[in-house]
Amino acid sequence: MTKKKGTLYIVATPIGNLGDITLRAIETLKQVNTVICEEHKPGSTLIKKLQLTGKELVLLNEHNEAEVAAQLLTRLLNGESLALISDCGTPVFSDPGAYLIQLASSARVVVSPLPGASSLMAALSLLDTRIERFVFAGFLSRDPHKRKQELTRYRGFGMPVVIMDTPYRLTALLEDVIKVFGKGQWVMVAFDLTLPGEMVFRGEAESVAKQVGGKKGEFVLVVGR
Repeated sequence: MTKKKGTLYIVATPIGNLGDITLRAIETLKQVNTVICEEHKPGSTLIKKLQLTGKELVLLNEHNEAEVAAQLLTRLLNGESLALISDCGTPVFSDPGAYLIQLASSARVVVSPLPGASSLMAALSLLDTRIERFVFAGFLSRDPHKRKQELTRYRGFGMPVVIMDTPYRLTALLEDVIKVFGKGQWVMVAFDLTLPGEMVFRGEAESVAKQVGGKKGEFVLVVGR
């Protein structure tokens, strides 16, 4: 008799406000054998807040993805069900996990998504025009020269470009947008979404850069609308 395989759940978690976790996500995290996370601190903090004490956490990140993904596949094939989460939001968008999903799907393990919070979609929902198309640029190069080259390529797309980056790079990113797109380019910065300090800045790039100043926090930048 063939042993029944487990299921790999891709679980979206809150991007800041714990109240955004779904009932289905909580129930799934309770039931799975193990929760796979990128970093221990965010993963363990979520588990504690949800009162899931004793739940096993396995780290899967850019440093160990190949080795750990193979080990997790074996567990899935042996009938264990696992939940993949990211530090916040919907997994795999600019986060580890794609290789594990590739291995699981190739082995015909069921991979099931649990939708929920996403900073990408939350930011796009704030645009004041109808969205028919957009470009997800994700994280641009850390090298200023290469970053400008990437922005130059996106400039000709004629649709909103969504960019993410680390909190300390927001000012530099806006400066590069001004250099490539021009001071009058419309942009929106969605800053610390769902948190008490949530702020949204809209307008010409130079004006928004002045409003943002030296603020540091999680952000999504949308160029154009």
